[in-house]
Amino acid sequence: MHNYFDLTGKIALITGGSRGLGREMALAFADAGADIIVSSRKLENCETVAAEVRAMGRRALAVASHAGKWEENGRLVEAAYAQFGRVDILVNNAGMSPAVPSAEVSEELFDKVVALNFKGPFRLAALISPHMQSAGGGSIINISSGAAFKPMPQVVAYAGAKAALNAMTASLAQEFGPLVRVNAISAGPFLTDISKAWPDEARRTANNAAGRPGRPEEIVTTALYLASPASSYVSGTVVRCDGGLR
Repeated sequence: MHNYFDLTGKIALITGGSRGLGREMALAFADAGADIIVSSRKLENCETVAAEVRAMGRRALAVASHAGKWEENGRLVEAAYAQFGRVDILVNNAGMSPAVPSAEVSEELFDKVVALNFKGPFRLAALISPHMQSAGGGSIINISSGAAFKPMPQVVAYAGAKAALNAMTASLAQEFGPLVRVNAISAGPFLTDISKAWPDEARRTANNAAGRPGRPEEIVTTALYLASPASSYVSGTVVRCDGGLR
């Protein structure tokens, strides 16, 4: 059978790659043949995932970097190209979604949420896309959220940042196409580390067609599809992986 998800010889950079959905994608991409750059704020956590990738027979680089900070994103790109010489797949996965009543949101918190969920992904994509063009192509995957489509209280800054991320996805696809494909995954509720703070009911059920939150590994095939040549005619779109959110 044809391996539609073959990533042999590709280099993938994943922000927020040390846990949750990021870790699942890192290991899945490695299993499909890619070498992996794992980035998050804590180097120790990145090294743990990098070791898992190396145990699969792939190369890996762990880089401590805050995805919401302009200069650190620049250093992350420099480290990636110094080690591997190219990046074929960029996954802008790092994010935060604190639920806070709008009247209690400080300017500092607002700026942090927007920086991590929108400014950082823009900076990384803007830095890496020209290199991808010069190398003959690449795929950028932005991890968005159903909050960008479905009105939700107390996450206004997060929802706004993810809506901006969706707009950016379409804009960059036009700017850097046809060689660079840019897409987004609109993720629903997933049972990642953040779900440990949810009420028990929210961990069992969800207001979607599936009737439940997703398991972290259920992001994998959507990500593999967008990263691989299987989606060669897909760009500038937002793919929902949310169990059918209502």
